[in-house]
Amino acid sequence: MSASLNTQSPVRSPDLRSRPLMTKRAWWLVVLNILIPGSAQVLAGDRRMGRFGLGATLVLWVLVVLGVAVFLLNRTFALGLLVDNPIGLWVVVIACAFYGVLWILLTFDTLRLVRLVRVAPSVRGLVAGLSVVVMVALAGTAGYTAANAVSAIGLLGTVFSGGNVAPPINGRYNILLLGGDAGPDRTGLRPDSISVASIDAATGAATIFGIPRNLEQVPFVKGSPLYGPFPGGYNCWDDCLVSYLYTYGQEHPELYPNAVKDGSQPGIEATRDAAEGILGLTLQYYVLIDMQGFADLIDALGGIDIDVPARLPYGANSFDDGSHAPPAGYIEAGKQHMGGQIALWYARSRYATTDFARMQRQRQVQEAILHQFDPANVLSKFQAVAAAGGQVVSTDIPQNMLSFFVDLASKTRKQPITKVDFVPPTIHPGEPDYTLLRQLVAQAIKPASPSPTP
Repeated sequence: MSASLNTQSPVRSPDLRSRPLMTKRAWWLVVLNILIPGSAQVLAGDRRMGRFGLGATLVLWVLVVLGVAVFLLNRTFALGLLVDNPIGLWVVVIACAFYGVLWILLTFDTLRLVRLVRVAPSVRGLVAGLSVVVMVALAGTAGYTAANAVSAIGLLGTVFSGGNVAPPINGRYNILLLGGDAGPDRTGLRPDSISVASIDAATGAATIFGIPRNLEQVPFVKGSPLYGPFPGGYNCWDDCLVSYLYTYGQEHPELYPNAVKDGSQPGIEATRDAAEGILGLTLQYYVLIDMQGFADLIDALGGIDIDVPARLPYGANSFDDGSHAPPAGYIEAGKQHMGGQIALWYARSRYATTDFARMQRQRQVQEAILHQFDPANVLSKFQAVAAAGGQVVSTDIPQNMLSFFVDLASKTRKQPITKVDFVPPTIHPGEPDYTLLRQLVAQAIKPASPSPTP
């Protein structure tokens, strides 16, 4: 009886002489292979291979449904499975490679079962073309995802390699943001931009405090390694600016013997101590962006959009003999889409400007970069972003905290960022009133009072 059923089946044992039947059968097999990989083999080919393909397809569907459900119910946990440990991403790489190969094998086997020579000549190209296009789309997507996962593993291992888990303090995370300027005209790296992002750990509401690089008489809290050499604040025979403390820390690594082990550097720790003394806040983490390399990151993101308030000249400030150099060009006023090099000039130009104006421009660039870090943009350019990010960014945020901060950053992007710059006439960098400055900090991060109930 089984033999007679097989004989009567137009799918498994078709009449090879009937082109209409073979054409209809070909479309059925191709569509089934696309919608339910493995089903074509169960109906018309190697049933063992078909059952394996069907089982793998069902497992994939279950994993996708579970992944979406977990993401919707607990986004931080779902992100943690992928980014807090490299094992999660390696599972993605292996799964993508497995399904990519499986789809290729099943598609070619389906085309063998179709028997194109028996199909109507007018549709042979359509049948084969549809199968190949879908196969390339599915296998290509799997390959692209696997390649991005490998890039992510490399990026996470390079950037988030050290540091310790730190809890929020008074419900906030305070992160030191440094723009390192290691240009060819400088010895070593010196922070050209110093700011602190204070972020509400629950809501993502953020305030960025801009610290002028020429701030003087920086105080240190007791217990800081710098309190010993400078108990009355950072004062010396020459102008002692806060931006010089990075170099001081690098030249005195004995002050911070555990810095490198904890994913930092003595210069960064010295700058962190200075920012804590200035603001009266404890800073859990730092992020350092190399200004010489961040142009590559901006280019990888596809550029940034800046609303330029006034025409700005840019270029080298002077020749080697000290004479004034003419501008290399101008950035026109109005809304501008900037590539990496122009954005770098916009953030660093000193022509006809002040350090305080540069601080504001650097904040514009930081916000524009944050705006470009939407998931769709980053995913579409992930490998370039990962390659640039690994060279540009360093931090002591540990990898197992990354999912939390990714989720927190998504909340921050949906809200306006409060900006507080300590500049004249409120704060004079040469003679700063640190009591007033800390009052401004406390006022800026003070939780909003609940509205009175009617």
